[in-house]
Amino acid sequence: MEATHILEKLKAVPEFKTVPESQLQWLSEKGILNTFQDSVKVFAKGDKIIGFNIVFKGGVNLKYIQAGSLRDLGTYEPGEILGRLPYSRMGLAAGEGFAVGETILFFLHQDLFQELVTNCYEITEALVHNMTDRVRDFTKQQQQNDKMMALGKLSAGLAHELNNPSAAVVRSAQELRRHLSNVPQKFKRVIKIKSTDELVDKLNEFLYSKIELCKDKPLSLKAKTALEDEIYEWMDENGIKDTDGIIETFADYGLGKVELEQVKSWLRPEDKEAVIGWINQVMNTEKLVSDIEEAARRINTLVSSVKGYTHMDQASVKQPVDIHLGILNTLTMLNHKLKKNNIKLIENFQSDLPQAKILVSEMNQVWTNVIDNAIDAMEDRLNSTLEIKTKKDREFIVVNIIDNGPGIPKDIQDKIFDPFFTTKPVGKGTGLGLEVVQQIINQHNGKVTVTSEAGKTDFEICFPIAG
Repeated sequence: MEATHILEKLKAVPEFKTVPESQLQWLSEKGILNTFQDSVKVFAKGDKIIGFNIVFKGGVNLKYIQAGSLRDLGTYEPGEILGRLPYSRMGLAAGEGFAVGETILFFLHQDLFQELVTNCYEITEALVHNMTDRVRDFTKQQQQNDKMMALGKLSAGLAHELNNPSAAVVRSAQELRRHLSNVPQKFKRVIKIKSTDELVDKLNEFLYSKIELCKDKPLSLKAKTALEDEIYEWMDENGIKDTDGIIETFADYGLGKVELEQVKSWLRPEDKEAVIGWINQVMNTEKLVSDIEEAARRINTLVSSVKGYTHMDQASVKQPVDIHLGILNTLTMLNHKLKKNNIKLIENFQSDLPQAKILVSEMNQVWTNVIDNAIDAMEDRLNSTLEIKTKKDREFIVVNIIDNGPGIPKDIQDKIFDPFFTTKPVGKGTGLGLEVVQQIINQHNGKVTVTSEAGKTDFEICFPIAG
Protein backbone atom coordinates (compact mmCIF):
# COMPACT_ATOMS: atom_id res chain seq x y z
CA MET A 1 0.00 0.00 0.00
CA GLU A 2 1.47 3.36 -1.04
CA ALA A 3 2.25 6.08 1.54
CA THR A 4 -0.42 8.40 0.11
CA HIS A 5 -3.02 5.64 0.42
CA ILE A 6 -2.03 5.04 4.07
CA LEU A 7 -2.42 8.78 4.74
CA GLU A 8 -5.90 8.79 3.19
CA LYS A 9 -6.89 5.80 5.34
CA LEU A 10 -5.71 7.60 8.49
CA LYS A 11 -7.69 10.72 7.52
CA ALA A 12 -10.82 8.52 7.33
CA VAL A 13 -10.50 7.47 10.99
CA PRO A 14 -13.35 9.29 12.86
CA GLU A 15 -11.13 10.12 15.86
CA PHE A 16 -8.62 11.87 13.56
CA LYS A 17 -11.04 14.30 11.86
CA THR A 18 -9.50 17.39 13.48
CA VAL A 19 -5.90 16.14 13.56
CA PRO A 20 -3.45 18.21 11.45
CA GLU A 21 -2.25 16.45 8.29
CA SER A 22 1.39 16.86 9.33
CA GLN A 23 0.78 14.67 12.39
CA LEU A 24 -1.04 12.03 10.34
CA GLN A 25 1.90 12.14 7.89
CA TRP A 26 4.25 11.42 10.81
CA LEU A 27 2.03 8.54 11.93
CA SER A 28 1.84 7.04 8.42
CA GLU A 29 5.64 7.03 8.18
CA LYS A 30 6.19 5.42 11.62
CA GLY A 31 3.60 2.66 11.46
CA ILE A 32 3.64 -0.64 9.58
CA LEU A 33 0.96 -2.71 7.84
CA ASN A 34 0.10 -6.30 8.76
CA THR A 35 -2.15 -8.54 6.67
CA PHE A 36 -4.19 -11.51 7.96
CA GLN A 37 -6.29 -14.00 6.02
CA ASP A 38 -9.88 -14.78 6.97
CA SER A 39 -10.34 -16.52 10.38
CA VAL A 40 -6.63 -16.32 11.24
CA LYS A 41 -6.01 -15.58 14.92
CA VAL A 42 -4.67 -12.02 15.23
CA PHE A 43 -3.90 -12.38 18.94
CA ALA A 44 -4.56 -14.91 21.71
CA LYS A 45 -5.57 -14.59 25.35
CA GLY A 46 -2.49 -13.72 27.39
CA ASP A 47 -0.50 -12.25 24.48
CA LYS A 48 1.48 -9.14 25.36
CA ILE A 49 -0.06 -6.00 23.84
CA ILE A 50 2.81 -3.85 22.51
CA GLY A 51 1.01 -1.12 20.54
CA PHE A 52 -2.24 -0.19 18.81
CA ASN A 53 -3.83 -1.23 15.53
CA ILE A 54 -6.16 0.65 13.19
CA VAL A 55 -8.36 -1.49 10.95
CA PHE A 56 -7.84 -0.49 7.29
CA LYS A 57 -9.64 -3.45 5.71
CA GLY A 58 -11.71 -6.40 6.91
CA GLY A 59 -12.19 -6.57 10.67
CA VAL A 60 -11.13 -8.14 13.96
CA ASN A 61 -13.73 -10.23 15.79
CA LEU A 62 -13.21 -10.31 19.58
CA LYS A 63 -14.07 -13.36 21.64
CA TYR A 64 -13.88 -13.63 25.43
CA ILE A 65 -13.44 -16.92 27.29
CA GLN A 66 -16.30 -17.26 29.78
CA ALA A 67 -17.38 -20.42 31.59
CA GLY A 68 -15.00 -22.45 29.43
CA SER A 69 -16.36 -21.26 26.06
CA LEU A 70 -15.70 -18.34 23.69
CA ARG A 71 -18.24 -15.53 23.92
CA ASP A 72 -18.56 -13.09 21.01
CA LEU A 73 -17.91 -9.48 22.05
CA GLY A 74 -18.29 -7.87 18.62
CA THR A 75 -16.08 -6.85 15.70
CA TYR A 76 -13.75 -3.91 15.10
CA GLU A 77 -14.66 -2.48 11.69
CA PRO A 78 -12.49 -0.42 9.24
CA GLY A 79 -11.50 2.90 10.81
CA GLU A 80 -11.71 1.61 14.39
CA ILE A 81 -8.80 1.45 16.84
CA LEU A 82 -7.82 -1.45 19.10
CA GLY A 83 -4.87 -2.38 21.29
CA ARG A 84 -2.76 -0.47 23.78
CA LEU A 85 -2.95 3.34 23.63
CA PRO A 86 -0.69 6.01 25.18
CA TYR A 87 -1.16 6.20 29.00
CA SER A 88 -3.01 2.90 28.94
CA ARG A 89 -2.09 0.22 31.51
CA MET A 90 -3.21 -2.59 29.22
CA GLY A 91 -0.62 -5.35 29.34
CA LEU A 92 -2.05 -8.69 28.20
CA ALA A 93 -4.90 -9.61 25.88
CA ALA A 94 -7.99 -10.63 27.85
CA GLY A 95 -9.53 -12.53 24.94
CA GLU A 96 -8.98 -13.77 21.39
CA GLY A 97 -8.99 -11.79 18.13
CA PHE A 98 -9.80 -13.31 14.71
CA ALA A 99 -9.56 -11.77 11.23
CA VAL A 100 -12.85 -11.23 9.41
CA GLY A 101 -12.15 -11.65 5.70
CA GLU A 102 -8.81 -10.44 4.40
CA THR A 103 -7.75 -8.00 7.09
CA ILE A 104 -5.18 -5.18 6.92
CA LEU A 105 -4.12 -3.55 10.20
CA PHE A 106 -2.01 -0.40 10.60
CA PHE A 107 0.23 -0.92 13.64
CA LEU A 108 2.23 1.54 15.79
CA HIS A 109 4.65 0.06 18.33
CA GLN A 110 4.58 1.33 21.93
CA ASP A 111 8.28 2.25 21.69
CA LEU A 112 7.15 5.23 19.57
CA PHE A 113 4.55 6.45 22.10
CA GLN A 114 6.90 8.93 23.78
CA GLU A 115 7.73 10.53 20.42
CA LEU A 116 4.02 10.50 19.55
CA VAL A 117 3.07 12.29 22.78
CA THR A 118 5.85 14.83 22.32
CA ASN A 119 5.24 15.71 18.66
CA CYS A 120 1.58 14.93 18.00
CA TYR A 121 -0.64 16.49 20.64
CA GLU A 122 -3.90 16.20 18.66
CA ILE A 123 -3.36 12.52 17.86
CA THR A 124 -2.53 11.84 21.52
CA GLU A 125 -5.65 13.70 22.65
CA ALA A 126 -7.81 11.73 20.19
CA LEU A 127 -6.36 8.42 21.36
CA VAL A 128 -6.88 9.32 25.04
CA HIS A 129 -10.53 10.17 24.31
CA ASN A 130 -10.84 6.85 22.49
CA MET A 131 -9.39 5.03 25.49
CA THR A 132 -11.78 6.81 27.87
CA ASP A 133 -14.79 5.88 25.74
CA ARG A 134 -13.52 2.32 25.48
CA VAL A 135 -13.17 1.95 29.28
CA ARG A 136 -16.60 3.49 29.87
CA ASP A 137 -18.29 1.21 27.33
CA PHE A 138 -16.48 -1.87 28.55
CA THR A 139 -17.27 -1.12 32.19
CA LYS A 140 -20.93 -0.56 31.34
CA GLN A 141 -21.04 -3.88 29.49
CA GLN A 142 -19.30 -5.74 32.30
CA GLN A 143 -21.65 -4.22 34.87
CA GLN A 144 -24.58 -5.38 32.76
CA ASN A 145 -23.01 -8.84 32.55
CA ASP A 146 -22.57 -8.82 36.33
CA LYS A 147 -26.23 -7.91 36.81
CA MET A 148 -27.30 -10.65 34.41
CA MET A 149 -25.10 -13.15 36.24
CA ALA A 150 -26.65 -12.10 39.57
CA LEU A 151 -30.11 -12.30 38.02
CA GLY A 152 -29.30 -15.78 36.75
CA LYS A 153 -28.31 -16.90 40.24
CA LEU A 154 -31.46 -15.42 41.78
CA SER A 155 -33.66 -16.85 39.03
CA ALA A 156 -32.22 -20.31 39.54
CA GLY A 157 -32.81 -20.01 43.26
CA LEU A 158 -36.31 -18.70 42.79
CA ALA A 159 -37.20 -21.55 40.43
CA HIS A 160 -35.84 -24.03 42.98
CA GLU A 161 -37.79 -22.42 45.82
CA LEU A 162 -41.02 -22.25 43.79
CA ASN A 163 -40.73 -25.85 42.64
CA ASN A 164 -41.33 -27.37 46.08
CA PRO A 165 -44.55 -25.52 47.02
CA SER A 166 -45.96 -25.72 43.49
CA ALA A 167 -45.33 -29.48 43.46
CA ALA A 168 -47.00 -29.70 46.88
CA VAL A 169 -50.10 -27.92 45.53
CA VAL A 170 -50.36 -30.36 42.61
CA ARG A 171 -49.72 -33.38 44.83
CA SER A 172 -52.28 -32.34 47.47
CA ALA A 173 -54.87 -31.42 44.84
CA GLN A 174 -54.49 -34.85 43.22
CA GLU A 175 -54.78 -36.55 46.60
CA LEU A 176 -57.84 -34.47 47.46
CA ARG A 177 -59.49 -35.49 44.19
CA ARG A 178 -58.77 -39.16 44.93
CA HIS A 179 -59.95 -38.73 48.50
CA LEU A 180 -63.24 -37.09 47.50
CA SER A 181 -63.94 -39.84 44.96
CA ASN A 182 -64.46 -42.18 47.93
CA VAL A 183 -67.04 -39.93 49.59
CA PRO A 184 -70.23 -41.34 47.92
CA GLN A 185 -69.59 -44.87 49.20
CA LYS A 186 -68.80 -43.71 52.71
CA PHE A 187 -71.74 -41.31 52.68
CA LYS A 188 -74.10 -44.26 52.37
CA ARG A 189 -72.91 -45.56 55.72
CA VAL A 190 -73.09 -42.12 57.34
CA ILE A 191 -76.76 -41.46 56.45
CA LYS A 192 -77.76 -44.81 58.00
CA ILE A 193 -76.60 -43.55 61.40
CA LYS A 194 -79.36 -42.88 63.90
CA SER A 195 -78.43 -39.70 65.73
CA THR A 196 -79.70 -36.66 67.61
CA ASP A 197 -78.90 -32.97 67.29
CA GLU A 198 -77.11 -33.19 70.61
CA LEU A 199 -74.80 -35.99 69.36
CA VAL A 200 -74.07 -34.19 66.09
CA ASP A 201 -73.14 -31.01 67.98
CA LYS A 202 -70.99 -33.02 70.37
CA LEU A 203 -69.11 -34.74 67.52
CA ASN A 204 -68.62 -31.47 65.61
CA GLU A 205 -67.30 -29.68 68.68
CA PHE A 206 -64.97 -32.58 69.45
CA LEU A 207 -63.71 -32.83 65.86
CA TYR A 208 -62.95 -29.16 65.20
CA SER A 209 -61.42 -28.62 68.63
CA LYS A 210 -58.90 -31.38 67.80
CA ILE A 211 -58.18 -29.77 64.42
CA GLU A 212 -57.53 -26.34 65.99
CA LEU A 213 -55.45 -27.81 68.82
CA CYS A 214 -53.23 -29.69 66.37
CA LYS A 215 -52.40 -26.48 64.44
CA ASP A 216 -50.71 -25.05 67.53
CA LYS A 217 -49.08 -28.21 68.93
CA PRO A 218 -47.71 -30.57 66.26
CA LEU A 219 -46.31 -33.85 67.59
CA SER A 220 -42.68 -34.88 67.42
CA LEU A 221 -41.79 -37.81 65.16
CA LYS A 222 -41.23 -40.09 68.16
CA ALA A 223 -44.56 -39.15 69.76
CA LYS A 224 -46.41 -39.57 66.47
CA THR A 225 -44.95 -43.06 65.91
CA ALA A 226 -46.03 -44.15 69.41
CA LEU A 227 -49.49 -42.72 68.83
CA GLU A 228 -49.86 -44.60 65.52
CA ASP A 229 -49.12 -47.88 67.34
CA GLU A 230 -51.75 -46.98 69.94
CA ILE A 231 -54.38 -46.17 67.28
CA TYR A 232 -53.64 -49.38 65.37
CA GLU A 233 -54.12 -51.40 68.55
CA TRP A 234 -57.47 -49.69 69.29
CA MET A 235 -58.70 -50.25 65.71
CA ASP A 236 -57.79 -53.92 65.95
CA GLU A 237 -59.52 -54.32 69.31
CA ASN A 238 -62.68 -52.72 67.98
CA GLY A 239 -62.84 -54.69 64.76
CA ILE A 240 -62.41 -51.74 62.41
CA LYS A 241 -60.84 -53.18 59.30
CA ASP A 242 -61.06 -50.25 56.83
CA THR A 243 -58.08 -48.34 58.24
CA ASP A 244 -56.65 -47.07 54.92
CA GLY A 245 -55.09 -43.72 55.78
CA ILE A 246 -57.01 -43.42 59.05
CA ILE A 247 -54.15 -44.23 61.44
CA GLU A 248 -51.76 -41.66 59.95
CA THR A 249 -54.45 -38.96 59.79
CA PHE A 250 -55.59 -39.53 63.39
CA ALA A 251 -51.96 -39.43 64.57
CA ASP A 252 -51.41 -36.15 62.71
CA TYR A 253 -54.27 -34.63 64.71
CA GLY A 254 -53.35 -36.25 68.05
CA LEU A 255 -56.44 -38.45 68.15
CA GLY A 256 -55.42 -41.35 70.40
CA LYS A 257 -57.01 -44.17 72.40
CA VAL A 258 -58.53 -41.88 75.04
CA GLU A 259 -60.27 -39.69 72.45
CA LEU A 260 -61.46 -42.68 70.43
CA GLU A 261 -62.93 -44.31 73.53
CA GLN A 262 -64.75 -41.05 74.26
CA VAL A 263 -66.28 -41.03 70.76
CA LYS A 264 -67.15 -44.72 71.08
CA SER A 265 -69.06 -44.04 74.30
CA TRP A 266 -71.41 -41.68 72.45
CA LEU A 267 -72.33 -44.13 69.70
CA ARG A 268 -74.29 -47.28 69.06
CA PRO A 269 -71.94 -50.21 68.27
CA GLU A 270 -73.25 -50.48 64.71
CA ASP A 271 -72.51 -46.78 64.04
CA LYS A 272 -68.92 -46.84 65.31
CA GLU A 273 -67.12 -47.68 62.05
CA ALA A 274 -69.17 -45.21 59.98
CA VAL A 275 -68.48 -42.33 62.39
CA ILE A 276 -64.77 -43.16 62.59
CA GLY A 277 -64.73 -43.08 58.77
CA TRP A 278 -66.55 -39.74 58.72
CA ILE A 279 -64.11 -38.21 61.23
CA ASN A 280 -61.21 -39.43 59.08
CA GLN A 281 -62.89 -37.97 55.98
CA VAL A 282 -63.20 -34.50 57.54
CA MET A 283 -59.71 -34.52 59.04
CA ASN A 284 -58.10 -35.74 55.83
CA THR A 285 -59.87 -33.07 53.81
CA GLU A 286 -58.78 -30.43 56.33
CA LYS A 287 -55.19 -31.69 56.15
CA LEU A 288 -55.03 -31.58 52.35
CA VAL A 289 -56.62 -28.13 52.19
CA SER A 290 -54.14 -26.91 54.83
CA ASP A 291 -51.24 -28.31 52.79
CA ILE A 292 -52.48 -26.49 49.70
CA GLU A 293 -52.97 -23.29 51.69
CA GLU A 294 -49.46 -23.49 53.17
CA ALA A 295 -47.88 -24.12 49.75
CA ALA A 296 -49.85 -21.25 48.19
CA ARG A 297 -48.79 -19.00 51.07
CA ARG A 298 -45.16 -19.93 50.43
CA ILE A 299 -45.53 -19.09 46.74
CA ASN A 300 -47.15 -15.77 47.67
CA THR A 301 -44.27 -15.01 50.06
CA LEU A 302 -41.72 -15.70 47.32
CA VAL A 303 -43.56 -13.51 44.80
CA SER A 304 -43.83 -10.73 47.39
CA SER A 305 -40.10 -11.06 48.09
CA VAL A 306 -39.32 -10.72 44.38
CA LYS A 307 -41.51 -7.64 44.12
CA GLY A 308 -39.94 -6.13 47.22
CA TYR A 309 -36.44 -7.04 46.07
CA THR A 310 -36.79 -5.46 42.62
CA HIS A 311 -38.87 -2.61 44.06
CA MET A 312 -41.35 -2.87 41.18
CA ASP A 313 -43.56 0.10 40.35
CA GLN A 314 -41.46 2.41 42.53
CA ALA A 315 -39.53 5.49 41.43
CA SER A 316 -35.74 5.30 41.71
CA VAL A 317 -35.49 7.93 44.43
CA LYS A 318 -34.39 7.74 48.03
CA GLN A 319 -37.25 6.96 50.38
CA PRO A 320 -37.52 6.02 54.06
CA VAL A 321 -37.83 2.24 54.52
CA ASP A 322 -37.08 -0.48 57.04
CA ILE A 323 -33.81 -1.95 55.73
CA HIS A 324 -34.67 -5.28 57.36
CA LEU A 325 -37.30 -5.86 54.66
CA GLY A 326 -34.69 -5.65 51.90
CA ILE A 327 -32.27 -7.91 53.77
CA LEU A 328 -35.00 -10.49 54.46
CA ASN A 329 -36.19 -10.39 50.83
CA THR A 330 -32.61 -10.98 49.70
CA LEU A 331 -32.25 -13.91 52.11
CA THR A 332 -35.47 -15.38 50.71
CA MET A 333 -34.04 -15.11 47.19
CA LEU A 334 -30.78 -16.77 48.28
CA ASN A 335 -32.36 -19.31 50.63
CA HIS A 336 -31.65 -22.20 48.24
CA LYS A 337 -27.90 -21.53 48.49
CA LEU A 338 -28.05 -21.34 52.28
CA LYS A 339 -29.82 -24.71 52.42
CA LYS A 340 -27.60 -26.29 49.79
CA ASN A 341 -24.46 -25.43 51.79
CA ASN A 342 -26.05 -26.17 55.22
CA ILE A 343 -25.30 -22.65 56.41
CA LYS A 344 -26.71 -21.59 59.78
CA LEU A 345 -28.24 -18.12 59.60
CA ILE A 346 -28.10 -15.78 62.60
CA GLU A 347 -30.25 -12.64 62.39
CA ASN A 348 -29.12 -10.18 65.04
CA PHE A 349 -31.39 -7.25 64.14
CA GLN A 350 -32.01 -4.17 66.27
CA SER A 351 -35.78 -4.30 66.79
CA ASP A 352 -36.30 -0.54 67.00
CA LEU A 353 -34.00 0.38 64.12
CA PRO A 354 -35.29 3.61 62.50
CA GLN A 355 -36.22 3.76 58.84
CA ALA A 356 -33.41 4.94 56.57
CA LYS A 357 -33.70 7.07 53.44
CA ILE A 358 -32.19 4.87 50.71
CA LEU A 359 -32.41 3.79 47.08
CA VAL A 360 -34.20 0.51 47.79
CA SER A 361 -33.38 -1.47 44.65
CA GLU A 362 -29.73 -0.40 44.70
CA MET A 363 -29.31 -1.30 48.37
CA ASN A 364 -30.86 -4.71 47.69
CA GLN A 365 -28.05 -5.19 45.16
CA VAL A 366 -25.57 -4.40 47.95
CA TRP A 367 -27.11 -7.03 50.25
CA THR A 368 -27.15 -9.56 47.40
CA ASN A 369 -23.52 -9.07 46.36
CA VAL A 370 -22.08 -9.20 49.87
CA ILE A 371 -24.27 -12.07 51.16
CA ASP A 372 -23.75 -14.08 47.96
CA ASN A 373 -19.96 -13.65 48.28
CA ALA A 374 -20.14 -14.81 51.91
CA ILE A 375 -22.13 -17.91 50.92
CA ASP A 376 -19.67 -18.71 48.11
CA ALA A 377 -16.77 -18.37 50.56
CA MET A 378 -18.31 -21.06 52.80
CA GLU A 379 -19.14 -23.49 49.99
CA ASP A 380 -18.47 -27.15 50.89
CA ARG A 381 -17.34 -26.25 54.43
CA LEU A 382 -18.66 -27.80 57.64
CA ASN A 383 -20.38 -25.81 60.44
CA SER A 384 -20.79 -22.71 58.27
CA THR A 385 -22.43 -19.69 59.86
CA LEU A 386 -23.69 -16.44 58.35
CA GLU A 387 -24.49 -13.66 60.81
CA ILE A 388 -26.20 -10.40 59.89
CA LYS A 389 -26.24 -7.63 62.50
CA THR A 390 -27.94 -4.25 62.33
CA LYS A 391 -27.72 -1.34 64.74
CA LYS A 392 -28.09 2.41 65.02
CA ASP A 393 -24.89 4.32 65.76
CA ARG A 394 -25.67 8.00 66.35
CA GLU A 395 -27.11 9.30 63.02
CA PHE A 396 -25.94 6.22 61.09
CA ILE A 397 -27.14 2.69 60.44
CA VAL A 398 -24.49 -0.02 60.58
CA VAL A 399 -24.93 -3.45 58.98
CA ASN A 400 -22.39 -6.22 59.56
CA ILE A 401 -22.39 -9.31 57.34
CA ILE A 402 -20.12 -11.92 58.92
CA ASP A 403 -19.13 -15.37 57.70
CA ASN A 404 -16.81 -18.00 59.18
CA GLY A 405 -15.24 -18.96 55.86
CA PRO A 406 -11.51 -19.18 55.11
CA GLY A 407 -11.01 -15.41 55.12
CA ILE A 408 -9.52 -13.05 52.56
CA PRO A 409 -5.71 -13.16 52.23
CA LYS A 410 -4.12 -10.00 53.57
CA ASP A 411 -2.19 -9.34 50.36
CA ILE A 412 -5.42 -8.88 48.35
CA GLN A 413 -7.68 -7.21 50.93
CA ASP A 414 -6.87 -3.77 49.54
CA LYS A 415 -7.72 -4.94 45.98
CA ILE A 416 -11.16 -6.51 46.45
CA PHE A 417 -12.98 -3.26 45.64
CA ASP A 418 -10.95 -2.70 42.45
CA PRO A 419 -12.86 -3.04 39.15
CA PHE A 420 -12.59 -6.51 37.56
CA PHE A 421 -10.64 -7.98 40.48
CA THR A 422 -11.99 -11.43 41.37
CA THR A 423 -10.73 -14.60 43.00
CA LYS A 424 -13.62 -16.68 41.62
CA PRO A 425 -13.20 -19.18 38.78
CA VAL A 426 -13.95 -18.14 35.20
CA GLY A 427 -17.71 -17.79 34.70
CA LYS A 428 -18.53 -17.31 38.40
CA GLY A 429 -17.70 -13.64 38.75
CA THR A 430 -16.73 -10.53 36.82
CA GLY A 431 -14.93 -8.70 39.60
CA LEU A 432 -17.49 -5.90 39.64
CA GLY A 433 -19.66 -7.08 42.55
CA LEU A 434 -17.82 -5.31 45.35
CA GLU A 435 -16.99 -2.30 43.17
CA VAL A 436 -20.73 -1.89 42.58
CA VAL A 437 -21.28 -2.21 46.34
CA GLN A 438 -18.80 0.60 46.97
CA GLN A 439 -20.35 2.82 44.28
CA ILE A 440 -23.84 2.39 45.73
CA ILE A 441 -22.70 3.02 49.29
CA ASN A 442 -20.86 6.15 48.07
CA GLN A 443 -24.19 7.30 46.56
CA HIS A 444 -25.59 7.06 50.07
CA ASN A 445 -22.69 9.04 51.57
CA GLY A 446 -21.67 5.92 53.44
CA LYS A 447 -18.69 3.64 53.80
CA VAL A 448 -18.00 -0.08 53.41
CA THR A 449 -15.03 -1.70 55.14
CA VAL A 450 -13.81 -5.26 55.56
CA THR A 451 -11.82 -6.99 58.28
CA SER A 452 -10.81 -10.56 57.61
CA GLU A 453 -8.82 -13.38 59.09
CA ALA A 454 -9.03 -17.16 58.87
CA GLY A 455 -12.47 -18.17 60.19
CA LYS A 456 -14.04 -14.70 60.17
CA THR A 457 -14.74 -12.10 57.50
CA ASP A 458 -16.77 -9.04 58.48
CA PHE A 459 -18.14 -6.60 55.90
CA GLU A 460 -19.36 -3.47 57.69
CA ILE A 461 -21.68 -1.17 55.76
CA CYS A 462 -22.37 2.20 57.33
CA PHE A 463 -24.64 4.93 55.93
CA PRO A 464 -26.57 7.93 57.28
CA ILE A 465 -30.19 7.49 58.31
CA ALA A 466 -31.16 10.75 56.59
CA GLY A 467 -29.66 9.69 53.27
